[in-house]
Amino acid sequence: MARLTRAESQARTREQLIETAKQLFLRDGYSVTSLEKVADEAGYSKGAVYSNFRSKDELCLTVLDRIHDEQVALIAEALVGADGVEGLLAAFQTWAERSIGDEAWTSLEVEFATNARRDPHVRAELAARDKAIRDTIAGLLTGYAERFGITLPMSADDAATALLSLGIGLGVQRAIDPTIPVNVLPDVIRIFAGVH
Repeated sequence: MARLTRAESQARTREQLIETAKQLFLRDGYSVTSLEKVADEAGYSKGAVYSNFRSKDELCLTVLDRIHDEQVALIAEALVGADGVEGLLAAFQTWAERSIGDEAWTSLEVEFATNARRDPHVRAELAARDKAIRDTIAGLLTGYAERFGITLPMSADDAATALLSLGIGLGVQRAIDPTIPVNVLPDVIRIFAGVH
């Protein structure tokens, strides 16, 4: 077996640290998960963590990016082959029932965002990520509206903000009470689309 190059070794270490941090942040929470614990669990020194991430906040942002990327992939997979507006909404609802209100993910998002209020840099990073998500949603809404001949009742940007806000709020509520149904979100999209 060939030895890893230095770059391959660094990439492997970084990947192991991200995956370990993800597991710990989701299991134990952001505040109680120290960089030392991440390093120990991953089998590295604390120096290995600091050679890859400037801070625990940067590591958590990377973990949240990973979770968001995984969720986008799951949504895209759910929507592939969905036919028509109702097919898309049914596929979206299937994803939403599995993902919206995931206790570990929701708790991590809320805990990290709450901690970020004290750090303007982290707040700016979260705001940039939030805007990217809203822009993606707005782009999807615009594309689907054009595809299906739907006139949105407000700008795509405002609709994206409303839907993301509803999704986040629904996620928090479902993390507390998983019996709350997710159909409210696809139902609001139906209202926006004018298909009741």
